Amino acid sequence: MSVEQHRNDAPASGRCAVITISDTRTAATDSSGDAIANALTRAGHTIPARHIVRDDPDAVRDLVRAAATEVQLIVTTGGTGITSRDSTFEAITALLDKRLDGFGELFRMLSYEQIGSAAMLSRACAGTIGTTAVFALPGATRAVELAMEKLILPEIGHIIRELHR
Repeated sequence: MSVEQHRNDAPASGRCAVITISDTRTAATDSSGDAIANALTRAGHTIPARHIVRDDPDAVRDLVRAAATEVQLIVTTGGTGITSRDSTFEAITALLDKRLDGFGELFRMLSYEQIGSAAMLSRACAGTIGTTAVFALPGATRAVELAMEKLILPEIGHIIRELHR
């Protein structure tokens, strides 16, 4: 079966969670979480869960683990850099059953086209927890928009289909 056939057989919508990982963002200032939620909604997906959690590995792991039992796709934003407080990569990769290394590679390639060599500082990653796909994005709104438009939205249905085969 071709990729196009897989996409054609894929569900048109999925249940998604949006999680912002930040010590400073609030519901009023969460522009990256808003960008993710808006992109998912415009594409026909539902968002039964949206959270803001501080950049604490235990809190992130607990929230992602719980969300994975409720939705088919989790998109996080924030905490993927290299500062001493950035712990999203470690928290999320510890939970993954399977990694989608190509996501991080493609995201950094596309980011490089926009921001140059600073793209190497991103530790954006993706993988699966059971039948739930998880994408960890940087906190910058522009980075979130890039990942959603070019990588995540075109493949959500395909990913959900593959995870439920």
